[in-house]
Order: sequence, then structure tokens, then C-alpha cells
Amino acid sequence: MDQRLIMPPATSPQPRIGGHILVDNLIAHGVETVFGVPGESFLAVLDGFYARQDRIRFIICRQEGGAANMADAHGKLTGRPGVCMVTRGPGATNASIGVHTAFQDSTPMVLLIGQVGGDFVDREAFQEIDYRQMFRPIAKWVAQIDRAERIPEYVSHAFHVAMSGRPGPVVLALPEDMLTQEATVADLAHYQTVQAAPAPADIARFAGLLAAANAPVVVLGGSGWDQAARANIRAFAEAWQLPVGCAFRFQDLFDNTHPQYVGDVGIGINPKLAARIRDADLVVAIGPRLGEMTTGGYTLLAAPRSTQKLIHVHAGADELGRVYQGELLINAGMQRFAEAVRELKPAAPVGWGQRTREANAEYLANRVPQAMPGALDLAAVVLTCQELLPDDAILTNGAGNYSGWVHRFYQHRKFRTQLAPTSGAMGYGVPSAVAAAITHPERTVVSFSGDGCFLMNGQEMATAAQYDAKVIFVVINNGMYGTIRMHQEREYPARISGTPLRNPDFAAMARAFGHAGEIITRTDEFRPALERALAAPGSTLLELRIDPEAITTRTTLAELRAQAQAKGK
Repeated sequence: MDQRLIMPPATSPQPRIGGHILVDNLIAHGVETVFGVPGESFLAVLDGFYARQDRIRFIICRQEGGAANMADAHGKLTGRPGVCMVTRGPGATNASIGVHTAFQDSTPMVLLIGQVGGDFVDREAFQEIDYRQMFRPIAKWVAQIDRAERIPEYVSHAFHVAMSGRPGPVVLALPEDMLTQEATVADLAHYQTVQAAPAPADIARFAGLLAAANAPVVVLGGSGWDQAARANIRAFAEAWQLPVGCAFRFQDLFDNTHPQYVGDVGIGINPKLAARIRDADLVVAIGPRLGEMTTGGYTLLAAPRSTQKLIHVHAGADELGRVYQGELLINAGMQRFAEAVRELKPAAPVGWGQRTREANAEYLANRVPQAMPGALDLAAVVLTCQELLPDDAILTNGAGNYSGWVHRFYQHRKFRTQLAPTSGAMGYGVPSAVAAAITHPERTVVSFSGDGCFLMNGQEMATAAQYDAKVIFVVINNGMYGTIRMHQEREYPARISGTPLRNPDFAAMARAFGHAGEIITRTDEFRPALERALAAPGSTLLELRIDPEAITTRTTLAELRAQAQAKGK
């Protein structure tokens, strides 16, 4: 055997090939799990995983898009960079969806891509792509490591960039010949997380603006939170009796059963909460980017200068003032800001306590479902999940109208119990759930997908089976791309094109992977099915066949069509 392939101890700067140096440095930065699909472009790294299998594991996925989504989910759950490894060309392009999701969601991630050797570069060799050009718009940093002795430097920089300021994805390309080069180089220490902290003058002005307000609203969002920051913000909100909402798909940042919680601020927002935000005299946005989904298409807050006074706290300095001018812009990490305001108390009794109680009552009233067409009621399904799932259950979903029922009716009580892409990427629900079950095997994991969403990454049920990751897969089957059909009926009523779906038997598909599978057509069938799934030793897929008329939590296809036709469309 070639002696270069024997990996020496990570602490000893002895000769190693680049693939082994890379694995050792991932371990040095605390990486225990890497998600990916193998490729011939990084065989030396795979050999490194073999040599260090007692300290790091390579999770074999079935498609690079699924692998990248798993890395994103792992990053969200742990607060540390999720790591994904894919091969060049098609592997990288497949993985790009997860990079885009991580970028828009501000999730720390490191994507490692095999690359053609230096002797073939710039010839459009087999599967060659210039990754600096490809990923630059959707990553914080893109680089290529051309010399094995510089691997520790590049990996360290990648992890620091992924975690600094506004977290996000980093991409490193790894030429094949570099990975087999031998070098004698020491590994570097674990990265440090650097967060900006608010200045005392910022906190003083923050308190002054709050004290002068008559109708403030707080919106929490973004990444960089931990349990302590969540608890500190809760203490601050309680001291000031503030109404607290959560930005689109960040509903687990505040206990949804708390008497000051007022709902989620995103697609399908409670109309009464939307009105309260528009009528507020002060909006305190702590963490969110204030993008299109959270601002209702930039209508809840008029851009670029809202009628409400705006305090925007964000970890990334570039995000502050990007769309909105504010009364006060604070560049601070969530942990540092939450520490700074935990003990901040009003100098005099606040006057909006009753408004907060009224807003919470409106939130609770919004959880009372209206009648839904068909024999299977999705609101009842979600409320049953609320009743039977433990408080720390992790719920995942991708994109689609089905997610509206989950967001509206489920209450997140614990931190890190929601995984969903703010980028609106389909196919996220299955791989993110598999990653959650691998990361936290002790917790209950439930994946929600539409029929279209599910088949974009349903193959990762194989990954769940391979690693004995228990997931309850809930597939809502209405035989169409529902969100697009909804918009179609609004704009071109009764002119159906490109949206119908002919689906397989999803329950049978799950059984083919070795999981349990059931088809549910009535509301009363769901509770016993969920109870069986919770008690089962392995994964279960529950296919819910619903009436296509039930297009959103508030309306039907027929109603949308009638409204559009009444407008002369």
C-alpha cells in the first residue's frame, strides 16, 4: 500500500496527502457529519473519511440537491456550518439549490466541490465549471485550493466567513491533483465566531424610541440565535409587555403559546396582524432581513421609508439600510443584542399592554379553522399533530400551499423545532427531515410535503432507511402544483395549463424503501395513523388525499375563479 495513504495523527505535522489534510481540518473545526454524494474527483477525501471514520461520518445521499438541503438543515439545527461534499459539474449544479437556500436563509454552510486537475483547467474538461463565477451571487465566499499545504488556511477562512456577521454559505473547489499532493503542514485550531455588539448609545436610543411609542410591534427572525438569546429576548419582551411576532418560517424563535405572541409575519399572515403592523408607530425588527415574504411584498412596511418608525437590528452591516431607511439601525449579532437588552426595563409603566393582549387574542382566534372542502381536513390534521407530538418535535416542510396549514395552526413551543426554506425552494421537506433525524435521533421528526414537492427529493427516503433515521413523512396529495394553480385561477381563471399531476401510490413507494406507508382519505383516519407512526420503530409515510378545492386555509379554487371572473379576467 502506498505509504502516503496512511493518515498520521492530526496533531503531528507529518507528510499527508491533501484529501487527508482536508478531513483532519474538518475535524479540527468540530465537523462530525458531512452530507454528500461520492465522485471520482475526490477519492482522496473519501479515503480520508475512511481513515477517520471513528471521528467523522460521510452520509451517503442519493442526489446532491438533497445532500445540500441536509447540510442546510444541519446548519440550522446546530448553529454551526453544515458541510456538504459533491463532485464537479452536475454534482455542483444540483447542490446549488441548497446553497441558494442557505444564502437567503442566512444558514452557515460549507460546500466542498471536486474539481478537474490543474493540468486540465480552462480546457472545458470533463464536467469543468468555473465555480467562482457560478456561485459568486449566492455565496459569501468562493475559492479554489490549488496547493495542499494551504488547505488548513482555506478551510479556516471558510468556517470563519460562514459564521461571521450574517451567516451564510461558502464554496471551496478542490482540484483532483491537489488532493493527492503530499504536504507537511500543521492543522489549525477551531474557528471563532465573531459577532458585532450594540454600542451603549444604540441601546440608550433604542430604549428612548420604545418609551416614546404608543403601538410598537416586535418581529423576530434571521439566524445566529441560540437558546440563551431566545430566553433573553423573551425576558426583554416580558419586561416591556411587547407584542412579538416571528418572521416567515422563523416561528420557533418565540414560544407560540406565550400570551405576548401575536403570530407569524409571512405568507398567509393573519389579516388582523397585518393591520396592526401597518398601524404601528414603531416596528422593532430583530434579526430578519425584511425581505419580500416578511414585508408582504414591501407593503406592511413601505419601501424605502416606512410610515412607521423602524428599528432594525441585524448581524450583517450590509443588510442595514439595504431596502429600508430606519430610525435606528443596529449592527449586532443576535446573541450580543439579546444580552444587551435582557435587563433593559422601562422607566415608567408602558401603555400598550392591553393592545398586546388584544393582538394575542386575535392570534388565538386565527387558529380556529373554517370549514374545508372534502372528507379530510388539513387543519384538523395539524391540530392533531399539535396534540400528539412532543414539544421538541422537529417539523419540516418545503414550498407549497400545504405549508400554510402548518404555519397557521401549529404552535412551536421549543427552539429549533421548525425547518423550512425562506427561499421558497421545493423539495426541502424530505431531506431536511432526514438530516434532522440523523442529527437528533432522540427527537420526533415530521416532514410535510406536497405531492409535487415530495417527488423533487423523495429519493432521500433511501438515505433515511440506510441510516435508520426515523421520520414521519406526511405527503399532502391534491394532484397538482397547488400554488401555481392558485395564481393561475387568479390571473387566468379556468385556463388550466402546466399544473395537473398524475401521482404514484406514495404509500407503496415508501414501502418499497422499507418504510411503513398508509393512505388517508378521511379526517378520522389520521389520529390512529399518526399514533401508529409515532409508536413504530422506523419511518412511516402518511399520504393524505385531499380535495383539490381546498387550495388555501381561507379560500377555495371555485371562490378564486369566481372572484377573478367578476373582475373581468
